[in-house]
Amino acid sequence: MKKITVSPVAKAHLAIMGANIIYGLNYVIAKGIMPDYMSPRAIIMMRVLGASMMFWLIDYLRGGEKVEKKDLFKFFYLSFFGVALNQIMFFEGLNLTTPINASIIMVGTPIAVLVMSHFILKERLTGLKLAGVILGSAGALWLILRNGNFSFTSNTFLGNLFIVINASSYAVFLVLIKPLMKKYSPLTIMKWVFTFGLVFVLPVSLKKFFETDFASIPFNIWLSVGYVVFFTTVLAYLLNNYSLKNVSPTVNSSYIYLQPFLATVVALATGKDSLTWTEIISAMLIFSGVYMISAGKVKFNLRINK
Repeated sequence: MKKITVSPVAKAHLAIMGANIIYGLNYVIAKGIMPDYMSPRAIIMMRVLGASMMFWLIDYLRGGEKVEKKDLFKFFYLSFFGVALNQIMFFEGLNLTTPINASIIMVGTPIAVLVMSHFILKERLTGLKLAGVILGSAGALWLILRNGNFSFTSNTFLGNLFIVINASSYAVFLVLIKPLMKKYSPLTIMKWVFTFGLVFVLPVSLKKFFETDFASIPFNIWLSVGYVVFFTTVLAYLLNNYSLKNVSPTVNSSYIYLQPFLATVVALATGKDSLTWTEIISAMLIFSGVYMISAGKVKFNLRINK
């Protein structure tokens, strides 16, 4: 009987793809919550608190994992980049700008990761990876701009700036968390990162949280909040950190190019868009770029079980 076995690297790529499907939908879902029902910081408070509780519960049920005291400090400062600064800047920025602007700016994340990985992790900067970043960026930008215009006005400038900071902080987090992935499970890392992240988030979000009129929030918006807390926070973070055990931060971040493509696929599936040469060419550029960055290391092996 033939059985298809998936290599750890292939599993990592599937995990990143799953995380980016979640992130791609989050732009529209999160934007629908703000500012009519909840302020950005109230959402952040619910997101970080809810995720922390889930991570601790799951970790308790699976028996937990001991962490060296010296690594707790690393988790502390990484929580600032990966949770506090990252999420505050994203939600505050998205509230002040448009989903189109935010998704365009986030396309720059792989470039920042590529440069930082070279200097911090000593990851080799090859021409193939650089070409992959350029191809992926071109494909993603073309697809995004087809559906809207980048707005760089006084009304969106501050929001755009916040998204730039968000993208930069997430790039720092992806690069610096990589060495810790060799020592601990993704669940252990997320448990401590979000616990310490709550320390940073509480002082700036608690007031906005208590000012929220929870009784007036309709059921469909609560579903959106649930998506942001569970899928975008818990599941996507776990998938991303799982992937870092087997692929580089540069490869991980390159999948951000798929977010506008996946959003287009959803639009096509629901009949809200039609397939044109723009989608086809953009998809070819994006997938070619991701493949070049990962250097074709994904392998699916066939094995015969007797």
